[in-house]
Amino acid sequence: MIRSILLTASIIASGTLLSQNLKTVSYKDGSQKLNGLVTSNAGQKLPGVLILPAWKGIDEEAKTAALKLEKQGYIAFIADIYGEGKIPVNNEEAAKSSGYYKQNYKEYQNRIALALEQLKRGGAIADKIAVIGYCFGGTGALESARGNLPVAGVVSIHGSLGRDQSRKNEKLNAKILVENPADDKSVSPDDYNNLIKEMNDGNADWQIITYAHSKHTFTDPKSPDYNETMAKRAWSHTLLFLKEILR
Repeated sequence: MIRSILLTASIIASGTLLSQNLKTVSYKDGSQKLNGLVTSNAGQKLPGVLILPAWKGIDEEAKTAALKLEKQGYIAFIADIYGEGKIPVNNEEAAKSSGYYKQNYKEYQNRIALALEQLKRGGAIADKIAVIGYCFGGTGALESARGNLPVAGVVSIHGSLGRDQSRKNEKLNAKILVENPADDKSVSPDDYNNLIKEMNDGNADWQIITYAHSKHTFTDPKSPDYNETMAKRAWSHTLLFLKEILR
C-alpha cells in the first residue's frame, strides 16, 4: 500500500515537473539565430508576458519568473536578445553587449518585437500582452513603450532609467510600472526626473514604486543585493499590475 502511494506521488511529481519545463524556440533576426524559451502552456489562448532578461542573457531569474507566470495562467516567453554564439560570459562582455543595444535602441526594439511575434505564435492573445524586464531587460521594457510596440503594459524591474537626452519625448501608449530600488547607484536623480518628464510628456499611465534599503539587483536570490522582503513585494506588485491590464 505504501509502495503504491509512493509510486503515485512520484508520478504526480514527475508530471508537475514536466508541466514546468521551458521549451526552446529558435527564430531569426536576418541571419542571426535566436533561442528563446516558452512555457509549457504554449498553444493555448491565454494572456502573454514577454520576459526580457538581465545583461548576461537568459538566466535563472528569468526562468523562475516564467514558471511562476505560467502558474498564474500566462504564457511566458523569454527573449534572446543577443543571439546564438553571442551570449556574454563575464561582466565585461555583458557591459559591452548591453551597452551596444542601449545605444542602438532601435535594434533593441526590433529584437523585442521579434520575440513578441514568437509569443503570439505561441498562443498569446494579441491584445493581452505585457513586457517585464530585469536590469538590462528593464531598460528593454521601457524601450518597448518608447517604440510603441503592441503591448498593453510594461514593467521595468531595477532597469536603467537613463537614456540619450537628444531623443525626443514621444507619446507613450503602454501602461508603465517602474520598480526602482532606492539605493541603486546606477540611477541618478537626473535619470529619475527625466524619466518622469518623459512619461508625463508622453501622457502615459505610469507609476514608480521605490523599494527601501534595496540595491540594484535586489530581486535576484543569487545576488549579494538580494532583499527577500522587497523582492516579494515587487513580485506582488508585478502580478497586480499584470492582472489589471491583461485580465
